Amino acid sequence: NKDPPRMAQFTAINGKKIPKGQQCTLQGGTPMTPAIARSGIPAGTAFIIGEFNDRDFAPLSTKGGHGTISWPVKGASANLGAIAENATKGAGGAQVMKAARATGQFASKGYLAPCSGGRGNRYFIDLKAVDAQGKILDKLRVEMGRY
Repeated sequence: NKDPPRMAQFTAINGKKIPKGQQCTLQGGTPMTPAIARSGIPAGTAFIIGEFNDRDFAPLSTKGGHGTISWPVKGASANLGAIAENATKGAGGAQVMKAARATGQFASKGYLAPCSGGRGNRYFIDLKAVDAQGKILDKLRVEMGRY
């Protein structure tokens, strides 16, 4: 028996370093969520949900600490549209499901880009393929890189 194909990663994210300009606006960036292309999306997937996290800052390290975005998808591959920091909607039907949990000057209505001040924090996205009833069909962790 062969395992079903898993979501594959084809993206502009290199997993090593957050590109210049993709840090939060408080630290001089003009950020949007990174370009993410997916293939191997399971049949029946209605949405890809992305939870953005900072592995090295405990309050924002799990369950979308930097925001949770939903993208509607059809078919086995998709380009997930970008959404700007602090926006609630973006390209390709992207929309915020849960705002970043940051507070004070770091508070955001949606996605909060990497904002550790260049201390080397590690950022990642947990992507989930979800059917119309909310059942998770597949998941994948994508390392965004350090900032």
